[in-house]
Amino acid sequence: MNFIGEIAGLATSFFFSMTAMIFASAGRMVGSQVTNRMRLVFALFYLVILNTLLFREPLPFSADPSRWMWLGISGVIGLSLGDAFLFQTFVLVGARLGSLLMSLAPIFGSVIAWTFFGETLTLLQIMGIILALSGIGWVVMSHEEPPDTPHGHTRRGVFFGVLAALGQAIGLVFSKQGVFGDFSPFQANAIRMLAAASFTWAWTVFEGKAGTTLGALRAKPQVLWLLALGALVGPVLGVSSSLLAVQYTEVGVASTLMALPPVIILPISYFVFKEKVGWQAVAGTILAIAGVAVLFLA
Repeated sequence: MNFIGEIAGLATSFFFSMTAMIFASAGRMVGSQVTNRMRLVFALFYLVILNTLLFREPLPFSADPSRWMWLGISGVIGLSLGDAFLFQTFVLVGARLGSLLMSLAPIFGSVIAWTFFGETLTLLQIMGIILALSGIGWVVMSHEEPPDTPHGHTRRGVFFGVLAALGQAIGLVFSKQGVFGDFSPFQANAIRMLAAASFTWAWTVFEGKAGTTLGALRAKPQVLWLLALGALVGPVLGVSSSLLAVQYTEVGVASTLMALPPVIILPISYFVFKEKVGWQAVAGTILAIAGVAVLFLA
């Protein structure tokens, strides 16, 4: 089938856009931390089933210990801590701005690889980073808070969004150390999710908030279907589409197509959620995505 990689890349952006809006809605219902805790449980459940069907074992127990170490650290930093910040960002500033701030992740990743692993950045790639940062800064500066927004709401949301992007970038750098050879990304994802879920729930129990989490779900049981749907759309459908995109088209093209959630969310935010979207937000988002495209395609 022609263009299967490109179609899969676009599908990835669509799935991750839906995930952002689903978890933003769930976060407003039961809080960002409850959303993150339960999302990890559902995602791990799906991945265990998927790995059982594909590899005849729920988790890759036969994998080298070094893989478990690198992927485990990656899961804690990227999926537990990073996504905890991301869901708080969704609650504070919404899915549109939160998804745009996540465009910082490939920039952070490139800078980390350049600083610590000796990877080079060309002049054109540096220009792409500057374009992306300019676009994101433009959107943030033009963001208008609703009249009843508490003081500092947006500032905290942007700060958490930056931390979320940094967490994802660091998590991906660590995960790269654990997927060498022909190790399946689905098995790698299961290890990352297991580590993230274990760390998050251990910390939840340590803080004495396990009962509070279950109480929030009992108070609003309708949120469970949102959490289950979001975990299915993101870690299963989204990740599967991204793997298909990378397999059938160039990494630069796939990465650029997968960076489109902020653009996809723009009309949905305007028409469905009645969010005020000015021309500065549209122009800044397009500029940011163009910068990411230059970074990957240069």
